[in-house]
Amino acid sequence: MRGIWRRTTLESYRGQDPRWETILDFDALALAENKNWVYKGRSCLGRRCLVKLSDGGKDGLSIREFDSEAKSFVAGGFQLPEGKQSVSWIDRDTVLVARDWGEGTTTEAGFPFVLKELKRAQPLDKAREVFRGQHTDFKTLPFVLGAGRMDVTGVVRQINFFERQYVLFGPAGPIELDLPKKALIVGIASGRLLVKLDEDWIRSGDTSFKAGSMISYDLAEWKQDPLRAKPSVVFQPNCRQALSGFGTTRNFLVVTILDNVQSKAFVYRYDQGAWHATPVPLPKNATVRLSVTSAQNDEMTFTVSNYLTPTSLWYFDAESKRLELLKTAPATFDASKHVVEQLEVTSRDGTRIPYSLVRPRSARFDGSTPTLLDGYGGFQVPRLPSYEGPLGRLWLEQGNAYVVANLRGGGEFGPPWHRAGQGATKQKTWDDFIAVADDLIRRKVTSPRRLGVIGASQGGLLVGAAITQRPELFNAAIIGAPLLDMLRSPTWARARPGPPSMATRPFPNNESGSKPTRRTKCWYPGKTYPEPFILTSTKDDRVHPAHGRKAAAKLAALGESYFYFENIDGGHSTAANLIERARRLALEYTYASRRLCPEPPEGAP
Repeated sequence: MRGIWRRTTLESYRGQDPRWETILDFDALALAENKNWVYKGRSCLGRRCLVKLSDGGKDGLSIREFDSEAKSFVAGGFQLPEGKQSVSWIDRDTVLVARDWGEGTTTEAGFPFVLKELKRAQPLDKAREVFRGQHTDFKTLPFVLGAGRMDVTGVVRQINFFERQYVLFGPAGPIELDLPKKALIVGIASGRLLVKLDEDWIRSGDTSFKAGSMISYDLAEWKQDPLRAKPSVVFQPNCRQALSGFGTTRNFLVVTILDNVQSKAFVYRYDQGAWHATPVPLPKNATVRLSVTSAQNDEMTFTVSNYLTPTSLWYFDAESKRLELLKTAPATFDASKHVVEQLEVTSRDGTRIPYSLVRPRSARFDGSTPTLLDGYGGFQVPRLPSYEGPLGRLWLEQGNAYVVANLRGGGEFGPPWHRAGQGATKQKTWDDFIAVADDLIRRKVTSPRRLGVIGASQGGLLVGAAITQRPELFNAAIIGAPLLDMLRSPTWARARPGPPSMATRPFPNNESGSKPTRRTKCWYPGKTYPEPFILTSTKDDRVHPAHGRKAAAKLAALGESYFYFENIDGGHSTAANLIERARRLALEYTYASRRLCPEPPEGAP
């Protein structure tokens, strides 16, 4: 989304009317340059920042150097034309860049696999190549630890979406780190290097670590000899826990975890050869996310949110243990008539699947409540409670219910939960979703006439599978930015899913080596389907809009009715700004209301 990059002091922010200083106005920039700029983040070294801009929300980025003190783009500074690319500072005058350098430098997934070192004022074609991955990889990323201070640089060769190889640029040549492929270096705290593990690791036959753990190395020992340094455990989950977020301050590691899909926060400090955890006493029964940490001191902020309570921002000083509520967003809908329940259902193979039900307090449990069932179930991403104003105002306030299913393939219970719904076992994700739908009907929360499903991207695949496998369960389906044609998708020229999607979804020749057991894209003649609403974006360069177009064409060929909306801008989110997002949400909830809600009495306003 566009907006404003601005800053104020903590003391000013505590007040009712903070004094804001605008650094960069992205709306004004878009207007001045006649572009639909969408801000995609920044990487800063002191006052110099590499600002990432997307034209219309695409994954392809234009990158420009910006001076945050002068509040202007740097004349003659680093400027990289649009492309799928990554960049990291080495020092003030040097960056590492992975991008499309010309023919033969991008992977099958359309990302770069060649990394080069670029000096200030140096033309792109003069950049020095420092690493070359393989055409079959997912992509290559620069790796810089402590830019401008520690002189630890290297590359992350991302083999697929989940597997990677770290290579350091040492004085005697490249050093391949002794880490499992599903490991992620996440930072430095208390003088120790932190690594997150997404697979079990037996190291040298004498030490083992569990998937979902965080481990650490003594930083000085690791820098001297990264292959001989010995790691130790920081955090290790049980079977119903997952590491959900992390960050570092000057002296502390900050961790948020999920415990049976309930959020908790801790600060860790390394002292006398061991890590010591202190809980942060934030509100319970809510999603806790680490918002900001300071490298200059031990201060941090958290956001706390659930389905019915507006998001709040909390300040915590890990050194003094001071906790303070800074701000609470205003309520945007009346939540007093609803309650939230965490329920479970047993899936087809006996696995317990949790889900959240947001329902009217006065629900009659006679199958009459219009209900939207939401899910994702992919890429080790958990679906957690959050306060959504449009959902509340346009759906819940009308006396309706909303459900979020925590499916295998997601990250609610860590890497094992993800692997259980990946590749050859992807059907389990869909079984879980269908089990939740069946359970809602069994409990008489709703009925097939009043039940709709909603999902986007991986969730669009989920919805497509649900309504083709069990169409009799649903009367509405909102399919956003979907990846549906699982057989032809790898051959498309633009927005190919490539290895990352093959690692999660049932493509031929996926990471498990198995072929899909069913074509999830198919609608068959002679069956009755819920009239779906398909949404996509012309500028989606992650999942080609042809997925949605072909699904609509297939339905038309079968004589089935459907609704279709394709936004020109928006990229994979299908909305590039607030106006586009408002239009899309209005369409979605109008569709859901007309499909699932009873007709108002004649003469009603």
